[in-house]
Amino acid sequence: MFAATKQTEGPARASAGLSHRRAMVLVGLVAVVAGSAAYLLGAWPSLENASVDLRFSLRPAKRPSDVVLVAVDDTTLNALQQRWPFPRSLDAHAVEVLHADHARTIVYDVQFTQPTTEREDLELYDAIAHSGNVVLATTEIGPGGTSNVLGGEANLATAHARAAASSVAPNSSNVIQKYPYSIEHLKTLAVVAAEQATGYALRPAMFEHGSAWIDYRGGVGTVPSVSFSDLVEGKVNPARIAGKVVVIGATSPVLQDIHATSTAPGGGMPGPEVQANAIWTALHGNPLHEAPGWLTLLTIALAAAVTPLLSLRMSAPRAFGLGALCAGGYALATQAAFDTNLILVVTYPLIALAAGALGALIVSYGIESWERQLAEVYGATLEATVGERTSTLKATQLEAIRRLAQAAELKDEDTGLHIERIGRTCEALALEVGISSEDAERLRIASALHDVGKIGIPDRILLKPGKLDAREWEIMKTHTSTGAEILSHSDTDLFQLAETIARTHHERWDGTGYPLGLRGAEIPLAGRICAICDVFDALSSRRPYKEAWPFDLVVAEIVRERGTHFDPVLVDAFLKNIAEFERAHAQASSQAATDNGEPTFAREIEARYGHHQQEPASRTT
Repeated sequence: MFAATKQTEGPARASAGLSHRRAMVLVGLVAVVAGSAAYLLGAWPSLENASVDLRFSLRPAKRPSDVVLVAVDDTTLNALQQRWPFPRSLDAHAVEVLHADHARTIVYDVQFTQPTTEREDLELYDAIAHSGNVVLATTEIGPGGTSNVLGGEANLATAHARAAASSVAPNSSNVIQKYPYSIEHLKTLAVVAAEQATGYALRPAMFEHGSAWIDYRGGVGTVPSVSFSDLVEGKVNPARIAGKVVVIGATSPVLQDIHATSTAPGGGMPGPEVQANAIWTALHGNPLHEAPGWLTLLTIALAAAVTPLLSLRMSAPRAFGLGALCAGGYALATQAAFDTNLILVVTYPLIALAAGALGALIVSYGIESWERQLAEVYGATLEATVGERTSTLKATQLEAIRRLAQAAELKDEDTGLHIERIGRTCEALALEVGISSEDAERLRIASALHDVGKIGIPDRILLKPGKLDAREWEIMKTHTSTGAEILSHSDTDLFQLAETIARTHHERWDGTGYPLGLRGAEIPLAGRICAICDVFDALSSRRPYKEAWPFDLVVAEIVRERGTHFDPVLVDAFLKNIAEFERAHAQASSQAATDNGEPTFAREIEARYGHHQQEPASRTT
């Protein structure tokens, strides 16, 4: 039955392992599909955009050297004491100063679509035409990308100026992250400014889906700036203007051109500075670019599958820990890539990894619970089988002991009751000295074979009616060694204990016993216990040639032999448990005597302890 259980357990465990692998593969596939679908459908753009803002915040600011902002700031408003928008003659003067300072390109982020006075408008027009490198912003776009800046396209062409769309739409989180190539067929301010400054047209292919990431140089104030009032009053060093793209616009908060950006997510970057960052980006060919979609999908697949795959090789907590390390490593990698102008998608791979890890933990827990239940079933079956076989083995051992004891009884006067009494008293004495109940029970059973060696004693000696001579007595004493030899080489604790008892139960505390002449604690405890109980039962029992000793005389004799024949500690324990031995004495003394010759041990008892008992007239010692 035990073999059948093992045969059943093997395939079941193999099946559990196969189910675990299949479940982990399924978890990985589900996480891959879910993560990929979420990415392709753009499930959480705001979260992904926020991750880009975070990467901007972690990147050091880099002050541009080819773009300058002329700011209509609070200083300007206080200094000039002019209403906004300023008179166009003042704007014309600013253009003339910038032209004189050799500005590379002048980008005016102020809309000039509506006429004012003829003198003011002509003064601005003449300044722009004289400069010949001015880009003018507009939000009003006509059919085909036309505008009404400075009176329309014809006037712009005559002045060698260009109009550009200045609107920059925020993303779903109301944060400006990208700038478009064109709006309603009119190129945007950054595109036109870069083309005007470089003389080269930007290709629409440089704008994925029509827009490009603004490569912000840093937070508010990173772009170098001068006050508009300082410029028109001649307080700005021309070296700060020469060779640079100059952006003119309103930066004072009271003029309400403030926007949330990747480097100012709370809302705080003026519109002209946003344009300045976009112009820098366009001048440098839109350096920030997104990773291709196939790379993102591959990353999502690997992230989703990493923890389930690791769980096939190691425990779920360890796999989860390594998965977390992979997540941290990927986050660091995305920042490193961002520092080299590559934008890797962050949230979709990380959430796919989290989904795969969570699924792996759930499956591992479920599989573990199932295997635990399976193990409990197998354990219960195995326990029952082992218990059954242990019970059978114990019964077999007891049967062997009983038959060996019976074999010895056939050659001596010892009866089954005698063996049973010695077993009980040995167990009682063992418990009294602190031996466990399990070991005490084993001692009770093993003591039945204390005289099994008598099987090897010739009947002429064992059953001799008269006194044994010296040679016969030496042969008789070999029953201890013979019994031990019969019981030797056993792998079971029970028979090993029986061997010890058979060999040593005639040893004496003072070293005068046989067969080894052991002294004191050299004698195994089991042999010392059996020695007391064997003598006690022999003195307490009736025999054809003697009556049972009275209980008080038996006790007195045991006490008298304390420290000579018997272990003093065991004698003290014997006295503490005297009630159990009194019951054993009552049973032994009431047993009917048998007459099958003069028994060996009774003969020894008679020789050693006969002074306490009057011998029958027909017996000689």
